[in-house]
Amino acid sequence: MDVTALVMAGGRGLRLRLPEEKPLIKVGGKPMIQRVIEALKCASRVEDIVVTVTTYTPNTADFIRKMSLRILRTPGDGFCSDMKYAVKSLNLGIVLVIGADLPLISSEIIDMVISRYKQCKKPALTVMAPLEIYTRLGLSTSYTVDINGRKLVPLCINVIDGRMIDRERLDEEILIIEDERAVVNINTIDDLKVAENKLGV
Repeated sequence: MDVTALVMAGGRGLRLRLPEEKPLIKVGGKPMIQRVIEALKCASRVEDIVVTVTTYTPNTADFIRKMSLRILRTPGDGFCSDMKYAVKSLNLGIVLVIGADLPLISSEIIDMVISRYKQCKKPALTVMAPLEIYTRLGLSTSYTVDINGRKLVPLCINVIDGRMIDRERLDEEILIIEDERAVVNINTIDDLKVAENKLGV
C-alpha cells in the first residue's frame, strides 16, 4: 500500500506569539517540522512526502525547498479545507495527514498508524488521545470529543483514502493512542516547554 505523507505546515500559530513561523520554531535546537520529516523519512510505510504551505509560511517553504521535498501552496483557509485542496490537487490515493507541530513523533508510531489503517478496512482513520494525558502533561487543548463516555482529543494525524475525499461522511476508525510522543503538539509556549522537557533540553 503506497502512502503519501501530507505535512500540514501553513498555520499562523497565533497562540504562540513568537516571531518565527510556527513550523520553524526550534524544539531541542531543531525546527519542529524537520523533526516530523525525519520521522516520516524513517517510516517504512511512507512512500512519498509532500509539505503544504501558505502565504503565512514563506520561510517554511524556503526551508523545505532546501530539503528537496515537494511543496504545495494551499489557500490557507484552515486545516481541513487545505488538506482537501491538497489531496484533490495532487490526485492522491492513501494519505497520511500530519501536522508540522508534532516534534516528538516517531517513525514507529507512524508505521503503527498506517498498519492499523490497513487492518481496519475503512476509508478513514483518526488518531486521538485521552484528555487526561493532556491534563497530566499540562498541554493545551482547544477541542475534545466524547466517545463512549470518554473525553478524547483528536491529534493532527489521520489516514484517508483520497479517492473518497469529496464524500460528505466517511466510515471512520478511531485509534486511541497514549504514547506521549504523539500527543505533544505545540500551540502555546507552555506546550513548547513540555516538548523540550521531554527531550531533556
